[in-house]
Amino acid sequence: MNIQDKVRIIIVEDHEVFRLGIRELINHEPDLVVCAEADNVNSARELIEELAPDMAIIDISLKKSNGLDLIQEINASHSHMKILVLSMHDELLYAERSLQAGAQGYIMKQETSKSIVKAIRHILNNNIYVSDTIMEHLLNRVRSGQDNIEKSAVHTLSDREFAVLRSIGEGRSTGEIAEQMNLSVRTISTYRERIKEKLQLKNAAELVRYAIHWVEDNE
Repeated sequence: MNIQDKVRIIIVEDHEVFRLGIRELINHEPDLVVCAEADNVNSARELIEELAPDMAIIDISLKKSNGLDLIQEINASHSHMKILVLSMHDELLYAERSLQAGAQGYIMKQETSKSIVKAIRHILNNNIYVSDTIMEHLLNRVRSGQDNIEKSAVHTLSDREFAVLRSIGEGRSTGEIAEQMNLSVRTISTYRERIKEKLQLKNAAELVRYAIHWVEDNE
């Protein structure tokens, strides 16, 4: 099969060794090929515009950018592209956010290579791929009705607020978070205030303690 006849996939992942493993896994398949790799959102954005791949495999936690933002951009401007999120983060916390942003699948990094290939093919066949645990969770919410599901306070945060909370818990300052997310310090400060309000935290110290404990417990 010629390269131009294969499904072309871009990998957006900032861990080089893991990226290498995924590339080898995909290129071993007769009808799949990795056409590009990026370790941040800016590079991925340029490569997607240039190459127009058929599918993107994205880690939502990148060193200097937020994979959820990239998923939303792709969904808005390249709706034909399929998106699989491959992440180390707890699927109960991130899978639904990824799907809402526009991804068609979510899989944990510790899954076997067979599961990753299965997820890719499932999505290419226009299906949604998530674990049985997540599927049951989503079905339960549909059966019960969204408004009747008791949600934790963290789940009320927007994607940007969620990213800021995680960065605070990882020990980053407001300035560092602003640089990482390519936003102003004032904007990050506004997000911090919204987070405190939604989580009913009294001050910055309580916010930092909450964020640190949340990251330790969940990531």
